[in-house]
Amino acid sequence: MNDVRIGVQVQNQHADYPDIRDMVMRCEEAGVDIIYNWDHFYPLTGDPNGKHFEAWSMLSAWAEQTERVEIGCLVTCNSYRNPQLLADMARTVDHISNGRLVFGIGSGWMEKDYLEYRYEFGTAPERLRALDAALPLIRDRWTKLNPPPTRSIPILVGGGGEKVTLRIVAEHATVWHSFTRLEDMPHKLDVLDRWCERVGRDPADIERSIGLNTSRFELAEPYFELGIRQFTFSLRAPADLSSIEPWLEWRNTKRAG
Repeated sequence: MNDVRIGVQVQNQHADYPDIRDMVMRCEEAGVDIIYNWDHFYPLTGDPNGKHFEAWSMLSAWAEQTERVEIGCLVTCNSYRNPQLLADMARTVDHISNGRLVFGIGSGWMEKDYLEYRYEFGTAPERLRALDAALPLIRDRWTKLNPPPTRSIPILVGGGGEKVTLRIVAEHATVWHSFTRLEDMPHKLDVLDRWCERVGRDPADIERSIGLNTSRFELAEPYFELGIRQFTFSLRAPADLSSIEPWLEWRNTKRAG
């Protein structure tokens, strides 16, 4: 997990689908490594009842539209779908994309989604326990599907909770994604390393990913020095992609070095 990778989260909100589709195309052409969306039913910013599209239907379309980039949801809410069904959905998008799916998942947090779509919101610990129970089921279902996934589908787990989430990361994840502040990151990484030791996992097998604003380029090197290798930025279509160009150029210098 040594190469720097650049991800763009193309927001599902406040846009017509042709603009979203065009932005995905431009991201791939620009050299972005991974294109994400998010798994919500309503906008996260702006007009709370504004335009919004469902995540996994969109990923299927992106799988056909793109050729090179990896695609995924940052992140799927575990609560919204039966884990067996979710495993089958992911396997299907994996095949449509010819092995380019990153399976991002988290425990869920947006109360409005739950209430409006009649899901049980419960408590944060309950939602974490459900995620903990679902991931083994998902991984097991992948071994039973015909045809099987085209590859060992990378699992991205989002969140920074030290008692449960980072243990789940250590047990299941290929990628750990968070919004951890720079000053807090050494401690979080130490906690993750200790969880890896407890569960018998090599910490080097887990890629570290950070969500940032494109304007915070001064943070690139400090996070890199801490071992962060994926840098992801959330943009709304139709967006000017010039803001990610310095990040792509920096990525290229790291790879060349």
